[in-house]
Amino acid sequence: MRVIRELLGLAAAFFALAVSGHAVTKDRVTILYDAFSDNKAVTKDWGFSAFVEHDGKRILFDTGNNAATFERNVKALGVDLSKLDFVVISHRHTDHTTGLKYLLSINPNVPIYAPMESFGIFGGAAPSTLIKPVTALPERMRYYDGKYPDKIPTGYPWSGGNFVLVDKQTEVSPGIFLVFTISKTPGTLELRELSLVLRGPDGLSVIVGCSHPGIEEILQAASAIDPHFHFLCGGLHLVSTPETEIDRLVDNLKNKWKLEKVAPGHCTGEPAFLRLQKAFADDYLYAGAGTRLEIP
Repeated sequence: MRVIRELLGLAAAFFALAVSGHAVTKDRVTILYDAFSDNKAVTKDWGFSAFVEHDGKRILFDTGNNAATFERNVKALGVDLSKLDFVVISHRHTDHTTGLKYLLSINPNVPIYAPMESFGIFGGAAPSTLIKPVTALPERMRYYDGKYPDKIPTGYPWSGGNFVLVDKQTEVSPGIFLVFTISKTPGTLELRELSLVLRGPDGLSVIVGCSHPGIEEILQAASAIDPHFHFLCGGLHLVSTPETEIDRLVDNLKNKWKLEKVAPGHCTGEPAFLRLQKAFADDYLYAGAGTRLEIP
């Protein structure tokens, strides 16, 4: 009987350790790539990547600007990319996509969610209606000799890749959403972007790449899932935004959207870092490369 009690006690102890260990690592974000850091183990470079752990899922969000730098940072931070559940690429810009070369060399079959774009770098296809037939032309001057395919396939610059293209809000796993938005901003007009949204008991945690469509547009789209925003992390693309507009936006994030905690990075810009830090005080979380943030 004593032996049984001891075995049960050991089992309970192991279970408690497992639960407590799981709680520590259950929901957190590790910043793999950015141009600012207080961690000497990582290399700073313009671009963004984050490793997200949520509800037992391991998610890579974006891959940075340089494949070799991405590889060094991943290894320095002890992140195993061979054990990912899936990858999210926020948008097509190279400072978020170049590390795919390294990722695909070690995990070629992982599902990679990316925004749908015709003739995009993630593959996909354009409809044959792109072509306007002119039957008066000789066959040798006509596309496909006049025998048009149903769709015109698109190539991409990586060898392989299990790309899943997204053009609407999608729940990829219970409580894990991709929010699809399109930029209306001059310079990035019609650029498609995906944001990662995690639903928890206290509201939504939102991880963004560059917020080219505008962070308020992204939050508006995500509010269809839950109107309560708990945590925001990533690039807000305010590097060249006038300071008066930054002030307005910071006030809205604090008072209109009622964000509880912010962890801005990448293209948010130094003027916005300063204003967000003042507005959110202790609820402003430093998010340089190499930082591990527990999702509150």
